[in-house]
Parts: sequence; C-alpha cells; structure tokens
Amino acid sequence: MISSYNKFIISVFLKNIFIVSIFFLCLVLILNILEEITFFKNSEVSFMLPIFLTFLNSLSVLFEIFPFIILIGTMSFFLEILDKNELVIFKSYGLSNLKIISVTLSTTFILGIFLVLIFYNISSSLKFLYLDIKNNHTDDAKYLSVITANGLWIKDHVDENINIINAQKIDDEKLIDVLISQFDKDYNFIKLINAKEVNIKDMNWQIYDAVITENSSSTKNKEVITFQTNFDSKKISNLFSSLASLNLIKLNKLKKDYKTLGYSTTEINNHMLSLFTYPIYLSIMMCIASILMLNITHNKPRVFYLISGIAISVGIYYMKFLFNILIVNGKIPNIFSIWFPLFLLFLFCLVGLVRINEK
Repeated sequence: MISSYNKFIISVFLKNIFIVSIFFLCLVLILNILEEITFFKNSEVSFMLPIFLTFLNSLSVLFEIFPFIILIGTMSFFLEILDKNELVIFKSYGLSNLKIISVTLSTTFILGIFLVLIFYNISSSLKFLYLDIKNNHTDDAKYLSVITANGLWIKDHVDENINIINAQKIDDEKLIDVLISQFDKDYNFIKLINAKEVNIKDMNWQIYDAVITENSSSTKNKEVITFQTNFDSKKISNLFSSLASLNLIKLNKLKKDYKTLGYSTTEINNHMLSLFTYPIYLSIMMCIASILMLNITHNKPRVFYLISGIAISVGIYYMKFLFNILIVNGKIPNIFSIWFPLFLLFLFCLVGLVRINEK
C-alpha cells in the first residue's frame, strides 16, 4: 500500500509535470504550425492540412524534449512545496530530502517506461503518417526507396525514364548483386541491367561487367557503364535516418532487414539503446533538478528558476551534441554518445545526493 504522504508527493509531482507538458505542447504546436504554413505557402492545399500535420508531428517532438520537461517540472514541484512550507511539514514527520527524492525518482522511472512502451509507439506511428503525407507534397515524392528482406529497392525517375533498382547488399560505396529494370514514362519495358557490383560514390553510377537485356537478347558489356541516377551513397545512407517514425516492432524488423542487406545497424542500435535508457535519462534529469532546488536559496523570482532550467537544458543538449560530433568524426565509439553523457550526469547526481543527505 502506498502511504498517504507518498500519494500526496506523487500527485503533486505528476500535476506539475502535466502542467509543464501542456505548456511545451502548446509551444510546439505554435512553432510547428508556423513551419508547416511556410512549407505549404506556395502549394494549393487546404488550410486544415498544415494543422493536421502539426498535430501528427507534435507528440514526437514532445517525446524528444520530455527530459527537459521533467527537469523544469521537477523544479516547479519543489517550488510549490517550498512556497506552501510543505517540505518543513514532511521533515517534521521524519521524511528526509532523500526520501522525497526517492519517491519522485521511482515515479519518474515508471513514467519513463510508460513513455517508451506506450507514448513512443503512438508518437512514432503518427510521425510515420506525417512523413508519408508530407513526402507526397515534396519534389522528391517520385523518388522512392525501401529496405526489405529482399534487399534495397529504389524507384527513380530520370528524364523520361523510370528505373526500378534492386540490390542484395550494400558495401560502403558499392551495391552488390544489382538488378536495374528500366521503363519509359508509360511503364513500357526498355531494358534490364544485371551487375555484380555498382559504384555509387556519386549520382553517376559506375556499373562493372553488366549484362544488358533488351529486345529479347542479352549482351555482356565488359566496359564500365555510367548510369545516371538521383541517388549516391550519402543519399542512400540517409534514406532511413528518421528512425523516430518507427515503433519498436518496426525498428526490430528494419534491423533484421539491414543485417540481411549487409548494411550497418549501428544507427538503429544507438536509437534503440537511447530508448531503453530513456527512463534512466529522465530519472537523472529529475535528480539534477532536485539537487539544484534543495541547494539554492528560495527567495528569488520564479523567472529565475525558469531561466535556470532552460540554461541547464541547453547545456545538457550541447554536451550530447558535442559527443555526437566526436562520433561523426570517428574520435569515440558510437555507444559513448549515449552512455558517457549519462555517466557524467550520474556522477553529478551522486555527489549532489551525498550533500543533500548531509543536510
């Protein structure tokens, strides 16, 4: 049974998290709808479409910024109980600072699990729909690509021709076991190109030892063929970068498809690891806010705490951003981008909690 003081602490804490979440959701909606209106300013679409797309994308954005919502929400929670002198009442009943933090910590961790298992899957599905609708209103809509258990598939329009490309594997800047079916704009068959290896360093692909089938006859071309496309290795590697639009089931499926294709699963592994460590990240942010609120004087205006929360959030964001840059430049292993920032923040929390326990 949860004791009455635990229920009270949890209810006040969740109330503050909810209020801050609503505030940030409104902010996200306002900023997002302005962005969508700008995107469709030269298109003849209904005014409801930008609004609809804004709602589809808002939950995904909210999930990304929720660690900072937890931080500011925790600060708001402590401000409320300090303003009402409830912290003094708690201590008179034998509740230490660490006991209060432990209650909010366990609540935050459980909330984090809920966000990953339920909220993320809902927001990613809406994000997928958002990207699908928006893709139909972009100039790249005619360039389609997908990774399946049967390899990489690309539909590419070049001049008056339509190319359907299938590759069994990706090896750095090369496609392995490639089949290119070329049609005219009315989908009348033109030719079939079969090759063991294709260099895709730039958009003028280099095809080696191609077997070309056209007019019911096949010929082997030993010379290197230059094949014009709208894709290169960099563009292909970025095709599936929006992992936030895939729920946990789709992420696992895409990971298996990547392995079948011989494509690196590092990005998927990092994204899934960030999801699995999400409750820990939220808990650490809650601890940071608690330590700060219990170690600074409380005679300052509320705007001071809001600015402090935003400043801390920005600092943590840029710390994670710095680690991502180091990874891109190959300075540190990929897994460090997630674990090392959490480790540094954990050490800060550990030192802060020891000081709080001594009060």
